[in-house]
Amino acid sequence: MIRIAQFSDLHYSARNLVEADRCFSHAVDRAIALRVDAAVVSGDATDHALDLHSPAAERLARNIRRLADHCPVLMLQGTFSHEPPGTLSMFRLLGGRYPMHVADRIGQVGLTAGGCWVASEGWHFTELPSGLRALFSCVPTVNKAVVAATVGASSAAEAVGEHLALLLRGFAASNQAARARGLPTIGVSHGTVFGCISEHGVPMAGFDHEFTTGALFAAEAQAFMLGHIHRHQSWENGSTGLKGCAGHQCVAYPGSIGRFHYGEEGDKGFLLWEISPGDVRFTMEPTPARRTIDITFEGKPDLVGLREAVEREGIDGAFVRVRWTVADEERHEVNRAAMQALLEGAAEVKLEGHIVPVVRTRAAGISQLASLADKVRAWALSLEAKPQPLLDCLQALVSQTPEAIAEQTLCATAVPTAEVMAELLLTEDVEAESALLF
Repeated sequence: MIRIAQFSDLHYSARNLVEADRCFSHAVDRAIALRVDAAVVSGDATDHALDLHSPAAERLARNIRRLADHCPVLMLQGTFSHEPPGTLSMFRLLGGRYPMHVADRIGQVGLTAGGCWVASEGWHFTELPSGLRALFSCVPTVNKAVVAATVGASSAAEAVGEHLALLLRGFAASNQAARARGLPTIGVSHGTVFGCISEHGVPMAGFDHEFTTGALFAAEAQAFMLGHIHRHQSWENGSTGLKGCAGHQCVAYPGSIGRFHYGEEGDKGFLLWEISPGDVRFTMEPTPARRTIDITFEGKPDLVGLREAVEREGIDGAFVRVRWTVADEERHEVNRAAMQALLEGAAEVKLEGHIVPVVRTRAAGISQLASLADKVRAWALSLEAKPQPLLDCLQALVSQTPEAIAEQTLCATAVPTAEVMAELLLTEDVEAESALLF
């Protein structure tokens, strides 16, 4: 049996440095304390291209070196936008008590009993080397642009999945031979499994995903260690009572080492694998990831409701995001200062207001109508307004001179004035008569 610590999606960068380094340092300490036999970083060690002199690059290299002083380390090439090609090459030069293997091409690599790595010349071993302790089949991120250039952009998404499925089936023979020798077999890759759940609870279903669980199990590796998805999840094949010819198999994402975004679901940590020929199991080892809280209002933020949420959740040391949606005319009624005061004690407060703009309704096809009267009717219909008063005004504008319209308007306003004067005179007469009687 071999015990392997799998870390994934470290995302070291200036923005993530505090969270990534706190969580990964804790994970390395825990792995060393558990006396693991090997360590695997299954992609996205960095969040983007890093300058060699940056604090993030130095902190990452320091922790990888600590791992290499304890056990052999395998690092897999992740997403090109996070780890540009060549990023991992520097880790080959770190040194350490045990060697480092950077898997930046498709191939197999064996871990010897002495803690050394032996890589295949091609995509697999035609014959297994002697003295191995475990066999790893490595599939780093596939360059879809190369596939698109070969088969065409429209067919690239499906072609990647089909070719990877063929490749994984091709590893089966080597894994069968390794299992016959009593060696644990491990697959390592970086990509998306059809039907997996993202860290925000979204099912990943589509034709552009690299793997299916069936294709991964077809490689006949006991453990398949995946990276890329930030939520921990797993799939098993061949339960204890119904083991197939490959024995008990398991595919798993450890998820990201820390919580880098608001709204991420699930625990954060790394996986401790225990793998033997024909059987596998793992445990999730948590890391001290930051706690994030989302408070959402459908309309204008309610300070009473916000106070209740603060008391219910307990925000001390947490990263809090408050979201709301208001109409454009109400945007100035949101009291941000009061919300900031209520959230005092949080490690970070992020206020996100969504402003609903004023939408002006347009009458479809109004420009194609022949008469102005028809256009007025269409416009009134779109606003659910009564068209007749508008049509009367339009008729007056068309049939009368401006002077006549002005005279009618003045007369219309003069009539109420005359009536008011008559009422005032009548009131004065009544008061005068009352005074004479008394």
